[in-house]
Amino acid sequence: QVQLVESGGGLVQAGGSLRLSCAASGRTFSSYAMGWFRQAPGKERGFVAVIWSGGNTLYADSVKGRFTISRDNAKNTVYLQMNSLKPEDTALYYCAASKFTRATMTLDEYDYWGQGTQVTVSS
Repeated sequence: QVQLVESGGGLVQAGGSLRLSCAASGRTFSSYAMGWFRQAPGKERGFVAVIWSGGNTLYADSVKGRFTISRDNAKNTVYLQMNSLKPEDTALYYCAASKFTRATMTLDEYDYWGQGTQVTVSS
């Protein structure tokens, strides 16, 4: 069992930056692929980024060049650095863990989810 706790959300102006963190419990964190997803009001939850255990990363086209996912296995933590934020980035951001080592953008590939942290970008 893995528990995930997100933090770092908040209110920021367009063009600003935020760094989200996701702290994971468990001794096998390093073996999981870790992803970030987001859900805006009235929309489905969508893929943002994933980092595999070996460090490979994938990003949604909408965040490429602006967001960076990273992980610190010693701290059991995954991060999402978000720069050049836009109002359309406003959403509840979720951290997720997958036993599938090469997890991609499919929600069903993820086994554990956090409760989410709210990001609001004002124009």
